[in-house]
Amino acid sequence: MNRPKALNALTHDMCVRMNAQLDQWAKDDAVKAVAIRGAGDRAFCAGGDIRALYESGKAGTPYALAFYRDEYILNATIKHYPKPYIALIQGINMGGGVGVSVNGSHRIAGEGMVFAMPETGIGLFPDVGGSYFLPRCPGEIGMFLGLTGFRLKTADSLYAGIATNFIPTARWDTLLKALADGTAPDTAIEGLKDTVPDTFLMEHRSAIDRIFAANSVEEILAGLDAEHEDWTDDIATTIRSKSPTSLKIAFHQIREGRNLDFDACMRMEYRMVNRIVAGHDFYEGVRAVIIDKDNAPKWQPAELSGVSQADVDAYFAPLGEKELKL
Repeated sequence: MNRPKALNALTHDMCVRMNAQLDQWAKDDAVKAVAIRGAGDRAFCAGGDIRALYESGKAGTPYALAFYRDEYILNATIKHYPKPYIALIQGINMGGGVGVSVNGSHRIAGEGMVFAMPETGIGLFPDVGGSYFLPRCPGEIGMFLGLTGFRLKTADSLYAGIATNFIPTARWDTLLKALADGTAPDTAIEGLKDTVPDTFLMEHRSAIDRIFAANSVEEILAGLDAEHEDWTDDIATTIRSKSPTSLKIAFHQIREGRNLDFDACMRMEYRMVNRIVAGHDFYEGVRAVIIDKDNAPKWQPAELSGVSQADVDAYFAPLGEKELKL
C-alpha cells in the first residue's frame, strides 16, 4: 500500500485493485504466499479515506457505499484466501487497515505496531470484520476494544490475538527472502520471531472480562464506575465521549457476531453501514474529529437513553435486493 503521506489510507480504487490481484494470484501455481505491507514506517494502514467517504455521503454520490461494498468483498477474499496471507504491520493499523491484515492467516507485528478500532468516536462502528474477530478475542477484550477504540501496542496486539507473531522490522527482509525462496511461512516465521512482555491487557484482564460481559452499554458503564480506579474512570470517560448510537449498535453487532460465520458478519455490517451513511452521527463525528477538529461532536441522540432498541434493530434490518453479495 503506497500512500505514505496519507498513512496508506484505503481508497475505493485500492480495494478493487487489491481484490483483482489476489484473485489472479490465487489461480497462479507459481505464487505460494502473499505478503502485504505499508509504505513508510509511520503506518501499515490508518483505515479508509474518511474524508472522501464524508464528502460522498454529504453529496449523495454512490462512492461511499461502493467503497464499503468492495472493501467488505476484499475482506472476505482475504479471510477465505487459499494461500498463506502474511501482513507485516508496523506503525498505525486502524479501521480499514485492520480489515486487510487481521483477516489474513499470518499477522506479523513490528516493534512499533499500534492497533485500534476507533469507529465509535466518529459515529461509525467497528467494521471490516470486527463483528467476527472482536468476539473471538480472549474473554471480553473484543467488546472492550470495540466500544472504547483503545490503542494496543505490539505486546497487547499479540495478547489479544490481533497479531500472531512478533518479528523485529530489521528481520522483515530476511522473512520475505525466505518466503520468496519457497520456505513455508510457519517455518520462516519460527526462525525469526521474538517475544515481548505482556502489558495492559494481561494486567487488567480479569476486570475487563467481568465488566464488559454485562448485558448493555449502560451496565458496562455502571460496572466501570463502581470500580473507582484511575484506569476504569478513564475508560468510562472515553466511552461517554463516543456516539451513543454507535455504542449501542457496536454492542449489538459484537454480541451477534459470536454466533455468525464470517460472511454473515460482513452482510450484517453492510446492512449497518447503509444506515450509517443515511444517518447523522457519522458526518458529525467526522466533522468534529477530521474536518473542523474541534473534538466537540453534537451527537443525535446525545445520550444512551435516547437510543431505543427499535432504533438499534433498524440498523440490522435486511436490505432486500441491496444485500451484500459475496
